[in-house]
Amino acid sequence: MRDSDYDHAVVIAGGGPTGLMLAGELALAGVDVAIVERRTSQEVIGQRAGGLHCRTIELLDQRGIADRFLAAGQAVQVAGFAQIRLDISDFPTPHPYGLALWQNEIERLLAEWVEELGVPIRRGAGVTGFTQREAGVEVELSDGGGLRAGYLLGCDGGRSLVRKAAGVGFPGWDPTTSYLIAQVEVRDEPPWGIHRDALGIHGLDRQSDTEPVRVMVTERIVGPTTEPTLADLSEALTAVYGTDFGIHSPTSIARFTDAARQAAAYRDRRVLLAGDAAHIHHPIGGQGLNTGLQDAVNLGWKLAQVVNGTAPDTLLDTYHAERHPVGARVLQTTMAQMALLRTDARTKALHDNISEMLEIDAARKTFAARMSGLDIRYDLGTGHPLLGRRMPDLDIATAAGPTHVFELLHAARPVLLDLDERGGIDLAGWGNRVSLVKAHYPGVWELPALGEVTAPTAVLIRPDGHVAWVGESSSDGLSEALTSWFGPPM
Repeated sequence: MRDSDYDHAVVIAGGGPTGLMLAGELALAGVDVAIVERRTSQEVIGQRAGGLHCRTIELLDQRGIADRFLAAGQAVQVAGFAQIRLDISDFPTPHPYGLALWQNEIERLLAEWVEELGVPIRRGAGVTGFTQREAGVEVELSDGGGLRAGYLLGCDGGRSLVRKAAGVGFPGWDPTTSYLIAQVEVRDEPPWGIHRDALGIHGLDRQSDTEPVRVMVTERIVGPTTEPTLADLSEALTAVYGTDFGIHSPTSIARFTDAARQAAAYRDRRVLLAGDAAHIHHPIGGQGLNTGLQDAVNLGWKLAQVVNGTAPDTLLDTYHAERHPVGARVLQTTMAQMALLRTDARTKALHDNISEMLEIDAARKTFAARMSGLDIRYDLGTGHPLLGRRMPDLDIATAAGPTHVFELLHAARPVLLDLDERGGIDLAGWGNRVSLVKAHYPGVWELPALGEVTAPTAVLIRPDGHVAWVGESSSDGLSEALTSWFGPPM
């Protein structure tokens, strides 16, 4: 296929949080992108993810849309490890907190943003298959239609058809425990709150008298892969509480497990995977949705440059190289938390000791940075401690007036921040792709968990907010970094 044969340069399978974020990233770069989504509306049925971590809020701030989410949610200290609270209120970030916000609201706000950017969403149509060609992908849809695209992005969940059809392995660990989550009406007043016993963790709550009761209950044995029924929920509740409280009129019933799996490869030629299609795990710690959004922001600008012809196709290989290790650590961290939450006496003793350890300031900062996504460092080589890490959101002075670093990233373009009063940095050949900003910042540079770092004279910031090059009184290596990430000079 030639470019002129495409219906869209990029087709995204799945209009959940990851797919929506990817669509927005690509649209900001001028890429013709479309979403295909099997749901006929954006409504999320049932209980899903319920919060955003600090680094994810920063990413939304980098695109100028964080205020929409902050206005809809509640800022809270949500970072934790094995249900041990980790305070990040003293972290050097504009958002030293998490955000309590249900997935249906997260999706609604992302969908509104994507609509503003003009991205079409084809609803009621899921991907049923595809054929990869040398120059594109032919996508088959459940509504009988099809699309031709340069690239296909699988953001279609843990049971991803895109991943399976691409033949990408999904190795990991089988489930040892399963849970039912539901929204139902009850006849009898239940004991509200969290209940623990030898079987596991259970809970019932209701935000208001007009809303259904939210239920989570651990099953006695790992449930089947079939959709759970009201009878399954009744049986599970009775096993724990001795009664099912007269449950009826379910809005939703779903089953999740502690299975942990990760795609062996995040890329197969013109097909790439992100979000739950690339990694699944227990929701403890609330990292699933957040990791997916961070996948999207890492991939979006890279794919945009390849589609727009400014960078070679090999740039897409850095997506797997950078995000696969992050996903692997999320799985490892999640499994460790679940092991610490076993209810036997020996595990409880271990949990108590870990809790005491996390009261030590250095340990608290290390784990809090990990759980909130603030410690992610991509392996871009050795040198300055900023290299590969998130750029701090400094309040800087420019010729146009005061601003902050995240504001410079609203257009999802790379930024070369020149902080040397002598100037002299030359962006010839890249000026139409990289924004040069001369600025002054007299304050201390500080990173979460690491503390103070030596102030550089210049930094090259990727569109995802990570530092690709650090200048220390010279521009050595800048041309190589620019070429590596943003293509050769033109």
